Amino acid sequence: MLSYQHIYHAGCLADVHKHAALSIILSKMVEKDKSIYYMETHAGRGLYDLNSDESQKTGEANAGITKLRNKLPPKHPYTKLLESLPKNIYPGSPLIAHKILRPIDRLFLSELHPQEFSALKNNMGNYSNVFVHDDNGYKKVLALSPPIVRRGLVLIDPSYEVKTEYADAAEFVKKLHKKWPEAVIMLWYPILQSGYHKEMCAILKTAELPKFWQQEVNFKNGGNTLGSGLVICNLPYGTENGLDAAKSIFK
Repeated sequence: MLSYQHIYHAGCLADVHKHAALSIILSKMVEKDKSIYYMETHAGRGLYDLNSDESQKTGEANAGITKLRNKLPPKHPYTKLLESLPKNIYPGSPLIAHKILRPIDRLFLSELHPQEFSALKNNMGNYSNVFVHDDNGYKKVLALSPPIVRRGLVLIDPSYEVKTEYADAAEFVKKLHKKWPEAVIMLWYPILQSGYHKEMCAILKTAELPKFWQQEVNFKNGGNTLGSGLVICNLPYGTENGLDAAKSIFK
């Protein structure tokens, strides 16, 4: 499916959950001197203007980052990152990763939607350590794995517009771990009334993935999205407390 464009949903409640967690994990990973390979399967545009017609049409940012910004801990890496940007600019995961990572690290971003890829290339393609690909993210990440540098993180957050995307995501996580067992694998999923995520999570729970971690948060005003979930393989040591504490901003 190539109809999904995240500009309509940028800064939503699920984004806050996902991006706050990503910020914590990457900030912990860069504490070590060794370089990191960061990859995304569904990168989107990289950054979003919350004053755009698309964003204003849904108003999801108003219920998300606009409302929750003041509830974020002042020393949280996500808070610091947001404060470094104009208030109308919301950073997608590619920009978050680039701001936290260092010149010695490498970012590989895949986006199949032509319009989204064009914007991604314009927003992120001028950085010397960022490589953008108009390719199927699953295939591209598997082709690049394992990289020469074995430390890395792969973010997976498809649109889940089609029911089969849940099974596809679970299968990809297992394949990727087999090819690149050292990678931190971070899978985001929406919690919807359909409950399609439950089978996917059950598969991953029984896959015997190392340092397995799962978190779900419920939304009071998330519309059709009841909540947001994360599954992480190889969760970096020292991040769990920060990730658990971040749930409090949704209460």
